[in-house]
Amino acid sequence: MERHIFNNSHVLAWLEYFSNHTDVDLEHVKILDITRKNKNLIPAVEAHRSVLVFTEAGHKDIFYRMFNAGLGDCTVIYNEGSEPEGPIKQSKVADMLDRGINASAGMLILNSQARSTIKFGMDNRVFATGSVRYVGSEIRAIILSKMQINEGKNICVISGESIAVEAAILDGEGTVIAVEYNSGDRSTLEDNVHQFGLNNVTIVDHVDAENFQDLPVPDVTMLVASASMEQEMEFLLKLNPQMEFVIYTLDFVVAASMPSLCQKLGIRDPEVIQVTVSKLTSKHTYNTQPAPWLITCKAGE
Repeated sequence: MERHIFNNSHVLAWLEYFSNHTDVDLEHVKILDITRKNKNLIPAVEAHRSVLVFTEAGHKDIFYRMFNAGLGDCTVIYNEGSEPEGPIKQSKVADMLDRGINASAGMLILNSQARSTIKFGMDNRVFATGSVRYVGSEIRAIILSKMQINEGKNICVISGESIAVEAAILDGEGTVIAVEYNSGDRSTLEDNVHQFGLNNVTIVDHVDAENFQDLPVPDVTMLVASASMEQEMEFLLKLNPQMEFVIYTLDFVVAASMPSLCQKLGIRDPEVIQVTVSKLTSKHTYNTQPAPWLITCKAGE
């Protein structure tokens, strides 16, 4: 069994310490142990008014990255040392940019501006610029809803960079495997992963046994239709015979052929829809975005 730095006794001791030294309602505190794999600090702080964070020594830029993510006004309540004892201190993230983590300890982060809703269909302007041409935020929101993301679900995203980023933010307890064949797109995705502080994204350059051998088996795969789509689906079905698929294409011929392909792969009753988004311009005309076909299906049914 994996051994963790902070066990239940440590967590309870830190909760008692902060209860005795602050007036924070601990009933509503999100507990986050970032010493464990795949835990995302920045999205957790963005979404919760109070987060009890457990961390190990060595995070030299932890507050700098929070500041860059727009969390400079958050309050950090902490102490010196690695035990829940002694005087308590309080500072703004913006005042701690040069301070790293020099001991394994707990700290309480308060964010009075935490959003009360899920970040869903993010504006394209918040993503890193680079080689990627991002799908419209409205279309992305529909794709994410079709993926039925919940905590702990393992996700594979093939050539869907912004989908991978949002899925990782929404699914803090699961792993996102992002497949990017193009080196420039991989670089842009790496920039996004760093920008949003995501530790639960693994980027690979191909769908094959070597790249997937040490990764969690995906529960759902979102992919952009391509010449290699059938081979990708066949491989993923070998990993998970009950795989859920969400497929994006702008090609009507590809969309029309999906029922036949699904039948060939042993997948029954795919749903095929087309989504159109039109936006009113300043000249009082409508600008219609590319209208993709979305195909959703689940194997083993």
